[in-house]
Amino acid sequence: MVGGDGVVGIPPLILLEADLRRWLREDLGRGDRTTQALMGNRPHPGKAVWVAKQPGIVAGLPIAAEIFRLVDLGIEFSALVGEGSPCDRQQPIARMQGSLAGLLMGERVALNLVMRLSGVATLTRQYVEAIADLPTKLVDTRKTTPGLRLLEKYASQVGGATNHRLGLDDAVMLKDNHIAAAGGIGAAITQVRDRIPYPLAIEVETTTLAEVTEALQYGADIIMLDNMALPLMQQAVVQIRQANPRVKIEASGNITLETVRSVAATGVDYISSSAPVTRSSWLDLSMRID
Repeated sequence: MVGGDGVVGIPPLILLEADLRRWLREDLGRGDRTTQALMGNRPHPGKAVWVAKQPGIVAGLPIAAEIFRLVDLGIEFSALVGEGSPCDRQQPIARMQGSLAGLLMGERVALNLVMRLSGVATLTRQYVEAIADLPTKLVDTRKTTPGLRLLEKYASQVGGATNHRLGLDDAVMLKDNHIAAAGGIGAAITQVRDRIPYPLAIEVETTTLAEVTEALQYGADIIMLDNMALPLMQQAVVQIRQANPRVKIEASGNITLETVRSVAATGVDYISSSAPVTRSSWLDLSMRID
């Protein structure tokens, strides 16, 4: 979803269309009783504007345009701000015109999705800005809403973060339960190394310096420092850099806006946090018929 120039690209609509149609069917049911009773079968052209009711970062407008297109091909949707742009309270962010019935039928699904994605982008941007002058990158996690992972991770990128793996097939991550099942870090790495396709990387979760030592000994590509106190994390970073500077270091575990900068200052390469998705609030938006 990100090109070589770092520009965030909207997920291919062919991957989204089935979900968008399903969400519209969920809301429409057997038809919009209110709009049908009000307007009957007569065509009524209309215009509408979306207005932000609070400041934030906007994400998802191209997807909203696709939702309205699925409702009525004649609806024209025009974004007034770019993806990832800030908006102020009472600022218009999009205009649309076409069938008034289509505008009303698509309103709630489109608004819900953009409010959700904008909320994720808004909180993500706060985390990213907190460490903007440091080399550490913020990455997201697999703690996403079922059915919305592709879009929530898109919103995370709009907010300035880097995507961690989108699914279990993206990389090998040996977490505590995998390690316990295998009988230790060394055994886990040894078992998976000859069974995974090239060029998947192996990431290992560690919580102690002894586990860091074992992960280094068995050639982990990425070492996660999970829920470590800052002094212990600093020791682990020094140990890894001295042993193998090519190993990437990721910090994770209950990282908040108040602590993210201190964690980045330890020298880790990445900070993974689910908070921009799991703790974000929807950005309040509304549609007004002109």
